[in-house]
Amino acid sequence: MTRRSLDSPATLSGLPVERIYPADAARLPEPPGEYPYTRGIHRTMYRGRLWTMRQFAGFSTPEETNERYRYLLAQGQTGLSVAFDLPTLMGYDADDPMAAGEVGKCGAPVSSLEDMEILFAGIPLGEVTVSMTINSPAAILWGMYLVVAEQQGVAWDRVAGTLQNDILKEYIAQKEYLYPPRPSMRLVTDTIEFGARHTPRFNPISISGYHIREAGSTAVQELAFTLRDGLEYVDWALARGLAIDEFAPRLSFFFNAHNDFFEEIAKFRAARRLWARLMRERYGAREERSWKLRFHAQTAGCSLTWQQPYNNVARTTFQALAAVLGGAQSLHTNSLDEAYALPSEHAVTLALRTQQVLAEESGVPADPDPLGGSGCLERLTDQMEAAAREYMDQIDRLGGMIPAIEQGFPQREIAEASYRYQRAIESGGKIVVGVNAFVSPEGESVDLLRVDQEAHSRQASRLARLRARRDRTRVEHALAALQGAARGSANTMPFILEAVRAYATVGEICRAFGEVFGSYQESCTV
Repeated sequence: MTRRSLDSPATLSGLPVERIYPADAARLPEPPGEYPYTRGIHRTMYRGRLWTMRQFAGFSTPEETNERYRYLLAQGQTGLSVAFDLPTLMGYDADDPMAAGEVGKCGAPVSSLEDMEILFAGIPLGEVTVSMTINSPAAILWGMYLVVAEQQGVAWDRVAGTLQNDILKEYIAQKEYLYPPRPSMRLVTDTIEFGARHTPRFNPISISGYHIREAGSTAVQELAFTLRDGLEYVDWALARGLAIDEFAPRLSFFFNAHNDFFEEIAKFRAARRLWARLMRERYGAREERSWKLRFHAQTAGCSLTWQQPYNNVARTTFQALAAVLGGAQSLHTNSLDEAYALPSEHAVTLALRTQQVLAEESGVPADPDPLGGSGCLERLTDQMEAAAREYMDQIDRLGGMIPAIEQGFPQREIAEASYRYQRAIESGGKIVVGVNAFVSPEGESVDLLRVDQEAHSRQASRLARLRARRDRTRVEHALAALQGAARGSANTMPFILEAVRAYATVGEICRAFGEVFGSYQESCTV
């Protein structure tokens, strides 16, 4: 087994790590809650309020997912996070031939307002914050959520939660896009504008580095590309005519909590500091809430292994600790069985208990920033910020994030980083316990969640009944009005809401947009 040399770079991003950080190397930054928020956006941090425990969940059918949500809330979870299945993510209805074999497999299928009504049946949307991981069809699913809140008698100004809605990272990393970048950005800007004026407690976008990291990026690339995506959204909203302080307080972020403990904490601290400076110095934001970067963290799915899966409990625990010490506002802890399948009830409960033990037994929340002033951490934070700025400046020179994507710049950088990481594992230079070192010949069994194979047919049948009983003329008129708005410059959200209320489906609305916007196929060489 190859051992790492003390003289070689120790972080995944290649940032230099000194052998010794003497006491005089420590520069204690500003107190927590003060600009530029290196040590946290709140003065008391978790002493005042714990992070939201928000486990990502969805599978099989809306009914079964609703049961899982109720179970998690009963176990002490403090927020919900919706996983949609692949057809929904790609804008297909459950009865579309392109959805065959994928309905309910990696999330909840939602084809219409009826499915959304079932998903949140008995869950008071005025009391629970909900995050929805959806991108290309994000405005449509958000419209459905707002209408369900309407049906429950919950005013939109009371609805709180987060819509992922980060289309730029789809072109960069996850590849779940429908339309070309510019019309897609128009839809995102519509939601930001609509949210600023109608849903003051709901974040219309969660700018996501998580999927960039899962695609193989380094920590520096995750930080740089995520914040530069954020600046692109800011530029588009400003071009729409919004004032920076009108929408910036509702921009949120989503980061990966990976294996390199101190590097990850430094990444979170550098993200806050860099964003605060950009908002105040580059854009002239005047409200303090506009300067504060708020983020959700999820432990690293790509770090989980099917070999010796119980090792994943240890990985998730210290990744979660890094997120908490880094100042996350909400957290998802992965389950030990996710390298095999969707989490079982036992595994997801253990993942939630991991957060609860961290919150209630570790003593970590007692100090707002217990690692502040550490020579190692402060130096890494400075290095992380400087390296991220270099990437961001390079993207500026390319003309912004959309030209950079069209030229394949971030895609190439991530692909090369991913290749280097995998080569390090295969050569033994990077140790993964149970995979290329400390390997056990005997396997470990885990209880797996079995997705109901009849979910597809049940969803398709429900959709057929809905199509038969809804007012077809109303649907057609709503879709025609939606296309008219798409061809012009009006905000599309009011037209989406009318189509949703008429029980137009996700697929129908996506196709209506597609006839105006066209489709997109990546053409750059990566």
